[in-house]
Amino acid sequence: MVSLAPATLTLSVIVITKNAQETLERCLASVAWADEIVVLDSGSGDATVEIARRFTDKVEVSPDWPGFGPQKNRALARATGDWVLSLDADEWVPEDLRQEIERALQAPGDRVAFRIPRLSSFCGRYMRHSGWWPDYVTRLFKRGSARFSEDLVHERLLCDGPVGTLKQPLRHEAIQNLEEMLEKMNAYSTAGALMAHQRGRRAGLATAVGHGLWTFIRTYFLRAGFLDGKEGFMLAVCNAEGAYYRYVKLMLRTDKPR
Repeated sequence: MVSLAPATLTLSVIVITKNAQETLERCLASVAWADEIVVLDSGSGDATVEIARRFTDKVEVSPDWPGFGPQKNRALARATGDWVLSLDADEWVPEDLRQEIERALQAPGDRVAFRIPRLSSFCGRYMRHSGWWPDYVTRLFKRGSARFSEDLVHERLLCDGPVGTLKQPLRHEAIQNLEEMLEKMNAYSTAGALMAHQRGRRAGLATAVGHGLWTFIRTYFLRAGFLDGKEGFMLAVCNAEGAYYRYVKLMLRTDKPR
């Protein structure tokens, strides 16, 4: 791997994985220029670990799954670079974004992190509306100046200083097909309900229905999902179902046996 020249700052890329053989090679190949790649797997049953080891010798398998935030902090603890770029296994860095990252690290100023616009695809279509664009994510940060929230899902990067903004987008193959969408919807709604329950929140059936309806209206109409064609409608329905099931699962957790 080649150091970022002429800057003296080094860059670590961290990736957490689980059964990501379909997308991981593209992800890691797009950051092969970094000084270090750290992959933390959570027990994949496919070729994920073997693919990761083609790109880096810093591959570990964790014995458990504590949630997205805690797992990303575990990967972060293994990084040694001055700066860190956190990627999901279904994301990749195009060449123009690579160049912008290199320029940012040459002169970061007082900024301890940078947010990056993310362009995501849903069932083969890049979504330019529906609340999915520009979908800024803070992923590039100075090691020691940021860490991930402990959320089980939808984790956030908590930064101790100013955050800059890059222009070139990170690419993201969010959903390949509806089967994957249903799997993610089930997993994320369960994790979301658990977090809400742990925070003392309660819900009833009316709450679940109301959140589902509002999520559809917000995605399809207020965020112009109708401009994303049939995929925009499909995404709005999926988002609505995810919200509905999250609150139904919370309701079932809080209901007392009769």
